[in-house]
Amino acid sequence: MRFEKWTALGNDYLIVEAAALPWTPTPERIRRLCDPHFGVGSDGVLLLAPVEDPAYVAELRIFNPDGSEAELSGNGARQAVLYLRRSGWTDEDEFTIVTKAGPITPTIRSEREATLDMGRATTTSADYPTGEEDGRGEVLAAGRSWTFQHISIGNPQCAIEIGEELESLALGSIGPEIEKSPLFPNRTNVSFYRVNGDRVRARIFERGVGETLSSGTGASGAAVAAHLAGAPGNLTVELDGGELEVEIGDDLAVRLTGWAEPIFSGELSVEILRFLDDLD
Repeated sequence: MRFEKWTALGNDYLIVEAAALPWTPTPERIRRLCDPHFGVGSDGVLLLAPVEDPAYVAELRIFNPDGSEAELSGNGARQAVLYLRRSGWTDEDEFTIVTKAGPITPTIRSEREATLDMGRATTTSADYPTGEEDGRGEVLAAGRSWTFQHISIGNPQCAIEIGEELESLALGSIGPEIEKSPLFPNRTNVSFYRVNGDRVRARIFERGVGETLSSGTGASGAAVAAHLAGAPGNLTVELDGGELEVEIGDDLAVRLTGWAEPIFSGELSVEILRFLDDLD
């Protein structure tokens, strides 16, 4: 089974074409592939498959390293569309793919940069069923109450504005409590952020992943929350792995721009293929 490993600001994924996959991508198999010691090691798996509908170049499925399937990943989708363009699935610079969160339309800027139309963000969703229309709320974690902004941008985001203590926060301890809070029946992604003019500094705890160097939807959620609180519509989000540009329209339509590039390609050994096959 051949694969490529890509990264976007340190958020790395294995990209696999469905035709190369010899078995169903079960949670146990995904966990093994993503394991850094017994597998290839990554923040997730991107599975690409052709679709009959000519409106779409491909279907993208996104798997987290805990084996769960995500609705959307901004960084993952950007890696996938640049892979599709580079691998000859399309020669267009603008096209559409389909995800669990719905259609995503990228514009290819260069070999390593793309802009994604992420769709409209909302402050209400089934992922925060008890929330008010403005999406504001309080969540308990690490012995204190945190004021948050719920944002749905293909997947659930819990964005928390914070001051100078942002850099010293123990996300590994706080994140899991918020991710699994009863407020969020499907769990949630978490971003802590602070705003300085048209720049947003954010740290991300991803659902099913943990703290990551970068997250496209996490950056989008933090940017939308900042915008709702008075920040401008064009924002640079500074993450541990680099910067992403987020454009927010009057209707909360989000466009996300950033880079992604391949790290290496490879082929799984006979031994690990046999092990994965036995997990059926």
